[in-house]
Amino acid sequence: MTDLSVFFAGTGGSLPSRGRGLPAILIARGGERILIDCGEGTQRQLLRSVGLPELDEVLITHLHADHWLGLPGMLKTFDLRARERPLTVSGPRGTRDLVQTLLRYVGRTTYPLYTAELNGGDVLEHDGYEITAVPVAHRGSALAYVLRERDRPGQFDPAAAVAAGLVPGPEFGRVQRGETVHGVAPERVMGPARAGRTLAFSGDTRPCAALAAAVAGADLLVHEATFSIEDAERAYETGHSTATQAAGLARDAGVKLLALNHISIRYRPSELLEEAREIFSATVVPRDFDTIELPLPERGEPRLVPGSGRGNC
Repeated sequence: MTDLSVFFAGTGGSLPSRGRGLPAILIARGGERILIDCGEGTQRQLLRSVGLPELDEVLITHLHADHWLGLPGMLKTFDLRARERPLTVSGPRGTRDLVQTLLRYVGRTTYPLYTAELNGGDVLEHDGYEITAVPVAHRGSALAYVLRERDRPGQFDPAAAVAAGLVPGPEFGRVQRGETVHGVAPERVMGPARAGRTLAFSGDTRPCAALAAAVAGADLLVHEATFSIEDAERAYETGHSTATQAAGLARDAGVKLLALNHISIRYRPSELLEEAREIFSATVVPRDFDTIELPLPERGEPRLVPGSGRGNC
């Protein structure tokens, strides 16, 4: 079983507050660590909580400063720690120029640093899962990201295998790995394939049909809720969503859990939570240093673990 969790290092909107840093989400899957957005102060937020990990990848949703301003300090810290592993920073059009400009002031890194510019529909292949870039409706080029694990083999039925003539031991292992043994194909002794987990991260966006289609059935949708429904016109003008709109998308897409983020200082989080739960009851509003744990589907539902990263504060 591969552990999978989402840690909220920064859940605020364009302005930090006493309780909420700027956008940054850390995905932990097994031993891998992927950071989505890197707002101002992200490395400090991580150091105060779970520690600054040796990231495998950074994904930027768009190039507004509140989503990347923590990047130069983090790149320099990795250099000062004598990092040797390569690091890739991916994002929409303009990401390469941004990183090259930052390096003029930060200095060249001693570790290999790569950049990748993504278009909507591009897929990043990983061991056991893939991440798809989804175009969303913000101001300028902007992406959401959907992490989708590959299906897992079905459960092995030892009794059916013995009845089919297989001998317990190596033959069981071979057929579980997909081999046909003594004429016994895997599908005779294995149950149907089991779905992996799907996580989606909206970045900043208006309600968006492309995102709605991409997150259908997701175990977790992290969606921005910069405004309340009373300010829907302002949300549209600035390329953002209301809590009601995020909840409507989650309901229609059949996701298991909706987590609202990019919370503006205009509102109390409880206001946005109440607004969203009128539409979609399986909604939470994480605070900084909260975690959402995602067990395998057959082992339970995604759940919010409040304050799980506050132990190092």
